[in-house]
Amino acid sequence: MIIHLPKNISRARAMEYAESVGALCLEKSDCYALITNHTVKQLPTILQDIATNYWIFATDMQLSSRQYNSQTHRIEIGDTYIGGDGKNQLMIAGPCAIESREQIEQSCQMLKQQGIRVLRAGCYKPRTSPYTFRGLGEDGLKLLAEMREKYGLLIATEMRDATHADKVVEYADIVQVGAKAMYDHGLLTAAGQSGKPVILKRGFGSTLQELVNCADFIMSCGNDQVILCERGIRSFETNTRFTLDLCGVAWLKQHCNLPIILDPSHAMGYAYGIADLARACTAMGVDGLLIETHPQPNLAQSDAPQQLDHEQFAQMYASLQPIAAAVGKKLV
Repeated sequence: MIIHLPKNISRARAMEYAESVGALCLEKSDCYALITNHTVKQLPTILQDIATNYWIFATDMQLSSRQYNSQTHRIEIGDTYIGGDGKNQLMIAGPCAIESREQIEQSCQMLKQQGIRVLRAGCYKPRTSPYTFRGLGEDGLKLLAEMREKYGLLIATEMRDATHADKVVEYADIVQVGAKAMYDHGLLTAAGQSGKPVILKRGFGSTLQELVNCADFIMSCGNDQVILCERGIRSFETNTRFTLDLCGVAWLKQHCNLPIILDPSHAMGYAYGIADLARACTAMGVDGLLIETHPQPNLAQSDAPQQLDHEQFAQMYASLQPIAAAVGKKLV
């Protein structure tokens, strides 16, 4: 249950009410919101004369539910936005990992030529094997900061664990919580306290309910700038890396008030299918795409098979324009 209290009461008083009913107290722009577990189905007696509004939920998808806020959250991304009126589709692109100055320079030059605003590149890579490249760490973050200054691009990069979350928050414009870290409450808290847009990737073994619960966790820390990312889930199929859950995306669009982007690179796992998936995602009217592209994919130190080269990326991006226009979207 979410219960609104008038803003003219003191924070101390709001906290007293929250403690008395076992609720979390969240200060919003126009009120205090008390949030209880969804099993509470009746307005507590102590709040019946002071509550200005309240909502009862079937699950703990509460702050992120269209039942609570029917409008999709608008999230400012530099000089543009996603969500809100739903007119924009954001392209976030770049290599899986930053590997060298030359590689990231070439990536930035290509993105600028294409008119793309947001560079993605990992500095802390959550690899399956301990014997593979795990990123440049803070040196990579510093290189990304240089690229932002030189090329005017925004930076989206991932927090792998709590040991460096503060560094990622310091350098990044958009903070990413990856699929393997979706349940990490330390990272969810850091993301919630960052005050920055957060890309929350769905774990490849996670349900939609678990994804939105994690989104609510971030929002309950006071940050409603959450972007959900579907990146494929594990199924019985072995010929692709994962299975892109477009049915799940349709469900999220219907029930959740957060922008949704898709990552066909990780879902497919092979470069040959990514353009087709990107076109399908665009036709669904999603709020953005996350695409891996590398100057020389055959030399990439991580996820080489799924990274488009720059020519392939440019061809794919051009093919998205008429599809986006057909569904009332503008690529930004």
